Amino acid sequence: MNHGPCLRTFLAAMLAIALLVPLLARAVDVLPFKDHAEEQRFQNLTKQLRCLVCQNESLADSSADLAKDLREEVFEQMRQGKSDEEIKHYLTARYSDFVLYNPPLRGGTALLWFGPLLALLLGAGIVYRIVRRRAKAAPTPSPATSSEEDW
Repeated sequence: MNHGPCLRTFLAAMLAIALLVPLLARAVDVLPFKDHAEEQRFQNLTKQLRCLVCQNESLADSSADLAKDLREEVFEQMRQGKSDEEIKHYLTARYSDFVLYNPPLRGGTALLWFGPLLALLLGAGIVYRIVRRRAKAAPTPSPATSSEEDW
Protein backbone atom coordinates (compact mmCIF):
# COMPACT_ATOMS: atom_id res chain seq x y z
CA MET A 1 0.00 0.00 0.00
CA ASN A 2 1.20 3.48 -0.86
CA HIS A 3 0.71 5.94 2.02
CA GLY A 4 2.60 8.75 0.29
CA PRO A 5 -0.43 10.95 -0.60
CA CYS A 6 -1.97 10.53 2.87
CA LEU A 7 1.31 11.40 4.57
CA ARG A 8 1.76 14.46 2.36
CA THR A 9 -1.79 15.64 3.12
CA PHE A 10 -1.22 15.16 6.84
CA LEU A 11 2.07 17.07 6.72
CA ALA A 12 0.47 19.90 4.72
CA ALA A 13 -2.34 20.16 7.29
CA MET A 14 0.16 20.23 10.17
CA LEU A 15 2.17 22.95 8.40
CA ALA A 16 -0.99 25.03 7.89
CA ILE A 17 -1.87 24.71 11.59
CA ALA A 18 1.67 25.63 12.60
CA LEU A 19 1.48 28.77 10.46
CA LEU A 20 -1.93 29.80 11.87
CA VAL A 21 -1.05 29.46 15.56
CA PRO A 22 0.99 32.71 15.69
CA LEU A 23 -1.96 34.59 14.19
CA LEU A 24 -4.23 33.31 16.93
CA ALA A 25 -1.72 34.21 19.61
CA ARG A 26 -1.53 37.76 18.24
CA ALA A 27 -5.23 38.33 19.02
CA VAL A 28 -4.66 37.91 22.76
CA ASP A 29 -3.80 41.07 24.68
CA VAL A 30 -1.50 40.64 27.62
CA LEU A 31 -2.43 43.43 30.01
CA PRO A 32 -1.10 43.75 33.55
CA PHE A 33 -4.33 43.55 35.56
CA LYS A 34 -4.11 44.22 39.31
CA ASP A 35 -6.51 41.43 40.14
CA HIS A 36 -9.21 39.18 38.74
CA ALA A 37 -11.95 41.74 39.46
CA GLU A 38 -10.22 44.33 37.28
CA GLU A 39 -9.85 41.79 34.49
CA GLN A 40 -13.56 40.89 34.74
CA ARG A 41 -14.53 44.56 34.63
CA PHE A 42 -12.35 45.05 31.55
CA GLN A 43 -13.87 42.01 29.82
CA ASN A 44 -17.44 43.11 30.60
CA LEU A 45 -16.78 46.64 29.39
CA THR A 46 -15.10 45.62 26.14
CA LYS A 47 -17.99 43.23 25.39
CA GLN A 48 -20.36 46.23 25.53
CA LEU A 49 -18.33 48.13 22.94
CA ARG A 50 -18.37 47.53 19.18
CA CYS A 51 -15.28 47.17 17.03
CA LEU A 52 -15.34 50.07 14.60
CA VAL A 53 -13.57 48.06 11.90
CA CYS A 54 -15.41 44.74 12.10
CA GLN A 55 -18.76 46.23 13.19
CA ASN A 56 -20.27 42.84 13.95
CA GLU A 57 -17.81 41.97 16.70
CA SER A 58 -17.34 43.35 20.16
CA LEU A 59 -14.14 45.09 21.11
CA ALA A 60 -13.29 42.06 23.25
CA ASP A 61 -13.61 39.62 20.33
CA SER A 62 -12.02 41.60 17.52
CA SER A 63 -8.45 41.08 16.36
CA ALA A 64 -8.32 44.31 14.32
CA ASP A 65 -5.48 46.71 15.07
CA LEU A 66 -7.89 49.53 15.93
CA ALA A 67 -9.69 47.23 18.38
CA LYS A 68 -6.36 46.45 20.05
CA ASP A 69 -5.65 50.19 20.36
CA LEU A 70 -9.11 50.83 21.80
CA ARG A 71 -8.72 47.98 24.32
CA GLU A 72 -5.45 49.56 25.45
CA GLU A 73 -7.20 52.94 25.71
CA VAL A 74 -9.98 51.40 27.82
CA PHE A 75 -7.36 49.74 30.03
CA GLU A 76 -5.47 53.02 30.50
CA GLN A 77 -8.64 54.86 31.43
CA MET A 78 -9.51 52.14 33.93
CA ARG A 79 -6.06 52.56 35.45
CA GLN A 80 -6.71 56.31 35.73
CA GLY A 81 -9.70 55.51 37.94
CA LYS A 82 -12.46 56.34 35.46
CA SER A 83 -15.82 54.59 35.79
CA ASP A 84 -17.35 52.46 33.04
CA GLU A 85 -19.80 55.26 32.23
CA GLU A 86 -16.99 57.80 31.93
CA ILE A 87 -15.09 55.50 29.58
CA LYS A 88 -18.21 54.92 27.45
CA HIS A 89 -18.88 58.67 27.38
CA TYR A 90 -15.30 59.31 26.21
CA LEU A 91 -15.61 56.73 23.42
CA THR A 92 -19.07 57.90 22.28
CA ALA A 93 -17.88 61.52 22.23
CA ARG A 94 -15.09 60.41 19.92
CA TYR A 95 -16.82 57.74 17.80
CA SER A 96 -20.58 58.43 18.31
CA ASP A 97 -23.16 56.03 19.73
CA PHE A 98 -22.15 53.50 17.07
CA VAL A 99 -19.33 52.32 19.34
CA LEU A 100 -21.95 50.98 21.81
CA TYR A 101 -23.51 47.59 21.15
CA ASN A 102 -26.74 48.82 22.78
CA PRO A 103 -26.98 52.50 21.85
CA PRO A 104 -29.45 54.61 23.86
CA LEU A 105 -32.85 55.28 22.34
CA ARG A 106 -32.72 58.81 20.94
CA GLY A 107 -33.88 60.53 17.80
CA GLY A 108 -30.65 59.72 16.02
CA THR A 109 -30.62 56.06 17.07
CA ALA A 110 -34.32 55.32 16.57
CA LEU A 111 -33.59 53.88 13.13
CA LEU A 112 -31.02 51.51 14.67
CA TRP A 113 -33.62 50.26 17.15
CA PHE A 114 -36.74 50.17 14.98
CA GLY A 115 -35.31 49.88 11.46
CA PRO A 116 -35.34 46.07 11.35
CA LEU A 117 -38.94 45.96 12.60
CA LEU A 118 -40.02 48.56 10.04
CA ALA A 119 -38.30 46.60 7.25
CA LEU A 120 -40.04 43.40 8.37
CA LEU A 121 -43.46 45.08 8.50
CA LEU A 122 -42.91 46.72 5.10
CA GLY A 123 -41.91 43.36 3.57
CA ALA A 124 -44.94 41.62 5.10
CA GLY A 125 -47.23 44.35 3.72
CA ILE A 126 -45.77 43.96 0.23
CA VAL A 127 -46.16 40.17 0.33
CA TYR A 128 -49.76 40.55 1.57
CA ARG A 129 -50.67 42.94 -1.28
CA ILE A 130 -49.07 40.69 -3.91
CA VAL A 131 -50.93 37.62 -2.62
CA ARG A 132 -54.27 39.48 -2.55
CA ARG A 133 -53.75 40.87 -6.05
CA ARG A 134 -52.91 37.42 -7.45
CA ALA A 135 -55.88 35.84 -5.68
CA LYS A 136 -58.25 38.38 -7.29
CA ALA A 137 -56.66 37.96 -10.71
CA ALA A 138 -56.76 34.15 -10.65
CA PRO A 139 -59.61 32.69 -12.73
CA THR A 140 -62.28 30.87 -10.73
CA PRO A 141 -62.60 27.23 -11.74
CA SER A 142 -65.83 26.38 -13.55
CA PRO A 143 -67.97 23.55 -12.20
CA ALA A 144 -67.11 20.23 -13.75
CA THR A 145 -69.69 18.66 -16.02
CA SER A 146 -68.04 15.29 -16.07
CA SER A 147 -69.98 12.45 -14.45
CA GLU A 148 -66.77 11.03 -13.00
CA GLU A 149 -66.51 13.89 -10.52
CA ASP A 150 -70.10 13.59 -9.27
CA TRP A 151 -69.79 10.66 -6.98
